[in-house]
Amino acid sequence: GADHAAHSHPEHIQCRLVLSELGLTDAATFQTLSKLDASMNLTASSNRRLGQSVRHASSGRPRLVKVMAQQQVNKGFSLLEWSSKLVPQGALVTGAKTGWRLAWETMVRELAPQDQTGSYSRPKYSFDEKIGSPRFPVAPGRYHVYVGNACPWCHRVLLTLALTGLDRHISVGYLSDIPEQATRGGWVFDRPDPVTGAKDLWEVYDKISPGFRGRCTAPLLIDKQTKRPVSNESSSIVRMLGQMHLPGCTGVDLYPQQLQQQIDALNEKVYRAINNGVYRAGFATSQAGYDAAVNEMHDLMQQLDQQLGTTRFLLGDKFTEADLRLFPTICRFDAVYAGIFRCGRRRVADYPNLQAWMRDVWQIQMPGGGLQVPDTVDIDGCRRSYYTNLFPLNPSGIIASGPTAADLQVNKPAGRGNSSLEDVCYMRPVAATTIVAVGGS
Repeated sequence: GADHAAHSHPEHIQCRLVLSELGLTDAATFQTLSKLDASMNLTASSNRRLGQSVRHASSGRPRLVKVMAQQQVNKGFSLLEWSSKLVPQGALVTGAKTGWRLAWETMVRELAPQDQTGSYSRPKYSFDEKIGSPRFPVAPGRYHVYVGNACPWCHRVLLTLALTGLDRHISVGYLSDIPEQATRGGWVFDRPDPVTGAKDLWEVYDKISPGFRGRCTAPLLIDKQTKRPVSNESSSIVRMLGQMHLPGCTGVDLYPQQLQQQIDALNEKVYRAINNGVYRAGFATSQAGYDAAVNEMHDLMQQLDQQLGTTRFLLGDKFTEADLRLFPTICRFDAVYAGIFRCGRRRVADYPNLQAWMRDVWQIQMPGGGLQVPDTVDIDGCRRSYYTNLFPLNPSGIIASGPTAADLQVNKPAGRGNSSLEDVCYMRPVAATTIVAVGGS
């Protein structure tokens, strides 16, 4: 067959004879030469040159091995080489790009639903009850929240628990994002969930809402006593937890009455342009959708940088819910979104006041040795997660080498004021258990 014909070529026979003279008669050597002839399409003249290289090698085997190693280059299917006489290169490249784009758009839309302009459209949430209602009374130890490290929406909930001290009263279930092991979605447990016995988040949803159909998202707040869902809408969870107070809590007020309208207005702008803006850019399937998202994002980041040049926090010299909702996106921005979501026209490092604000928030000190801001996120883990799990955006699975958490220098002194909680936040008078059931976005 083809093998026999190749080995019968006069120049090929010459090479085999020289190999024999050098004592290179093992089957692996001949097999390698055969592969070279087939994959590299050696001509008679190139075989002759190879034979000459072997004959004139003073050291024999090392020179031959070097020559053969140089020829062993993986060129895929060499489509552009062997098909050029059959199919014009332009048609081949256009067909490959069209097919790849169709497959990519399909995968992106499965992962992140799109509107008619090719812009990411975040789906609605399934549960939005309130703690403090008759169905869900305020009680220590009664509620449990599921969170995952990579998710900024989960991060804002963990920050709320840390700042308010509610981590003493609300238990946390930590999820790992391993889509290959999940029944649906991507969140799984390293060991069975102690609250429901579930092995992944989909099973939790199925247990607390039998027959559930929809997206299994985190964060998810549930009532451990009745095994019923409370909310999987992060802004509602942040608002209700931020206004709860139980014995031993810090007394932080994230939503002071005199700033509520300003907080709501800024939250809406930050959500659209930055919190959700990075996803609108990253999951856009049209150039227009991407450009609109990135332009809006950096316009607002520039405005916030200017504001933070005159005030310590977004709405003055105290930390509020508006700062809390911005922080998870900003601390991930350079390490994750600037790269994989193509948001890096400018980095947080290019906005000096925004960068200093990020460090300032990172360094807030909670009293009593409870959950601290650095405990609420593993930035390097976020980078690994996005680059390995968002296959449509990074099919190679290669993880960017940085910026790492160390590169961001989050522990570098911010120089913006005292970091104690009492100096940073508004505090409410110590009072009995309170809750205000309010919505959010």
